Amino acid sequence: MKKLSSIFIFSLLSLTMSCNDKKEAQSVAPKNNNLMEEHNDINRVEPPNWWVGLKNTELQILVKHPNISEATPEVSYQGVTLKEVHKADSPNYLFIDLHIAPDTKAGKFNITFKQDNKADLMHTYEFKSRKKPSEDYIGFNSSDVIYLITPDRFANGNTSNDINENLLEKTIDRSDDYARHGGDIKGITNHLDYISDLGFTAIWPCPLLTNDMPQGSYHGYAMTDFYEIDPRFGTLEAYKELASKSAEKGMKLVMDQVANHCGVEHWWMRDLPFKDWVNHQSSYEGTVDNNYKKTIITSHRRTTNQDIYASEIDKNAMSQGWFVSAMPDLNQKNPFMANYTVQNSIWWIETAELGGIRQDTYPYPDKDFMSRWAGDIMHEYPNFSIVGEEWTSNPLLIGYWQRGANNRDGYHSNLKSPMDFAMQEKIVQAFNEDETWDEGLVKIYEGLANDFHYPTPKDIMVFPDNHDMSRIFTQLNGDIVNTKMALSYLLALPRIPQIYYGTEILMNDFDKPGDHGFIRSDFPGGWDGDKINAFTGEGLTEAQKDMQLYLKKILNYRKNSKAIHEGKTIHFAPQNGIYVLFRVLEDETVIHVINKNQSSMLLELGRFSEIGLKGRAVKNIISGHQFFWGDNMTLKEKGNVILTTKLK
Repeated sequence: MKKLSSIFIFSLLSLTMSCNDKKEAQSVAPKNNNLMEEHNDINRVEPPNWWVGLKNTELQILVKHPNISEATPEVSYQGVTLKEVHKADSPNYLFIDLHIAPDTKAGKFNITFKQDNKADLMHTYEFKSRKKPSEDYIGFNSSDVIYLITPDRFANGNTSNDINENLLEKTIDRSDDYARHGGDIKGITNHLDYISDLGFTAIWPCPLLTNDMPQGSYHGYAMTDFYEIDPRFGTLEAYKELASKSAEKGMKLVMDQVANHCGVEHWWMRDLPFKDWVNHQSSYEGTVDNNYKKTIITSHRRTTNQDIYASEIDKNAMSQGWFVSAMPDLNQKNPFMANYTVQNSIWWIETAELGGIRQDTYPYPDKDFMSRWAGDIMHEYPNFSIVGEEWTSNPLLIGYWQRGANNRDGYHSNLKSPMDFAMQEKIVQAFNEDETWDEGLVKIYEGLANDFHYPTPKDIMVFPDNHDMSRIFTQLNGDIVNTKMALSYLLALPRIPQIYYGTEILMNDFDKPGDHGFIRSDFPGGWDGDKINAFTGEGLTEAQKDMQLYLKKILNYRKNSKAIHEGKTIHFAPQNGIYVLFRVLEDETVIHVINKNQSSMLLELGRFSEIGLKGRAVKNIISGHQFFWGDNMTLKEKGNVILTTKLK
C-alpha cells in the first residue's frame, strides 16, 4: 500500500452525539416493531448490531461512554448470556462478552448499565436475521475480472454531499491532485451498466469509510471510523444499493479494508481504551498539534515475516512501526483489538452482502493475527474470497502468504489470494526493455514458470497497474501495441485479473509519472460539464475508442470461457520473437500469440502438435475471422493474436 485508511460506525440503533466531542457517532435506530421502548443513552456501541445464526456464537461489544466502567451491564434476552465484562485502562470503555445460543431469535433487547447513586443507562441492541446462509457468500475467483476504482475520481453522482462542514477537509478542488474532487458511491452506481457492458464481473472501490483527516482524505486509507461510510461518498444505504445493483448485473462488490492502521484523527485516538491499543502508544501524545510525528515509523522490511535469521528487533520494527506518521499502527496482539477487527469485517460482509475483501498492507500487521483474521472469515464463509496486498517482485514471498503453502516455519495464512506484483513487473519488462525479442519474452515465460511455487496459481490476483503505481500506458511509454499485448496476455493467464479504471481509454500520467494524485485522475465524463465523456464515447480519440472496444471484446469473451477460468495452461518457450500460450479445457482451446517482430512472420504450427488442433476451425476473438489450423500461420505485424476453437 501507499495510502491511508478509516472505517465506519453507522448504527442501526441510535447513538447520541456527545456535545463535547463531535466525533462521537450518531446513529438512527429502526422502528420498533414489537413496541418495545428503545433507549439510546450510550455514546457509542460497536458493532452497532449483530446477527443470529452465525457459526461463531460469541460476540464482544465495545461500549464507549463517560465513566462507563463504573456501571454494571445486565442483559435479559432469551438465548443470550452475558459471559464476562472487561474494564479497559480508560474509565470510558467497557467490553461485554455475549454468548448467542444457536436457537436465538432475531429481535431487540435492552442492555442496562446499573450505576451506584445514579440513574441507570440503557441501550437498545438488535440481533438481525441473516439474508442468506454463509455458504451463499460467493467470493471472486478466476472467472472474474475486477474493476478497481478510486471513488473520489470516478464520477460525481450527488453534488449535494461534496462538502461536509462537520469534517476537517471542507473543500472541493478538481485542479488539485491531492484535494477531494467529489466522486461518490452514487457516481459508481450510476455507471454500473458501463462497467458491466465492458465485461467486468466485480468492482473494487478504494475505501469508502470516513476519513476525517485535514488533508489528502480523498483516497480513504486513513480511516477515522471503521463503522461509517464517509458522508462525502454517501450513506450506508447508498453503499448497500451499490452492492445490490451490482449483484443484479452479475457483479460482486469487493470491499477495501485496512487491519494494519487507522488515521490519527480516529475518534478513539483522544481516549485510547488500553495502554497498548496502538503500537508505540507511549510516544503519541494524543493532541492535534502534530505531536504524533514523534512516533516510530515501520522499517518496511517485510522479509522479516519469512527470514529465518531475522532478529526480534527487526521483526518488531517492521510490524509495530507506524506506516506513516499520520497512521497509528493498530496492535492486533491486544485481544480486544483483534476481536474488534474480525467482527468489523464480518459486520460489513453481512451488512453489504460482500463478494470479497481486499486487505491493504497485508504483511504489516502481526502475521499470527492475520492468519486468525482470514481463518475466522473463511470458516464463517467457506466460499468467500480475500486478496492481500504484498508489494514484492519475489515469488517466494507471494507464495508464502497463500493458503496451502508448505512454509518452512509452519505458518498457515488462510489467505486465498495474494497479489502478483512479480508478474506485473515481468510483463512491463518484457514489452518495455530494448533487448532482443526472445530475451524480453523469456521474462514473462519464466515468470509464469514460477507458478510451480504457488499452491493455487489461479487464485492469485494479477494486474497491469493500480492506484499506487504509474498507469500501464505510462509504464509502456505510450506504446499502444505493447499495451494491448500486455493486457491480453494478462487476461489469458491462470489468474484473477484486476484492471484500474481508465485503462480502457489509455489514461496515463505522462505529465507527472508516478505521482499518486495524478495517477488517480478524474475519469472523463464523471462530472457535469466534462468536455470528454468516456461513458458515452463523446470526445474520445480513435485510439481511445479502439482500446475500449478491444478490452470489451476480450473481457466479454473471457466472461464465458471455461478454458480461461479453469483450463490447463501450456506455453512454449519464445522463439524468433514469438511466444505462444494455450488454455485448454475439454473442447475449448484459447490460443494467445505474442509477436514482437515489426515485419510479417510465418509461424510454423507443427511445433504445437501436442495441443491437437490440426484441422480444427479457430476464430480470432477480436476480428471474428475464422480459418482452419494447419501447417503455418502468417503474423502480419507486431502485436498479439487471440484465437479460440469456440466459434459461437
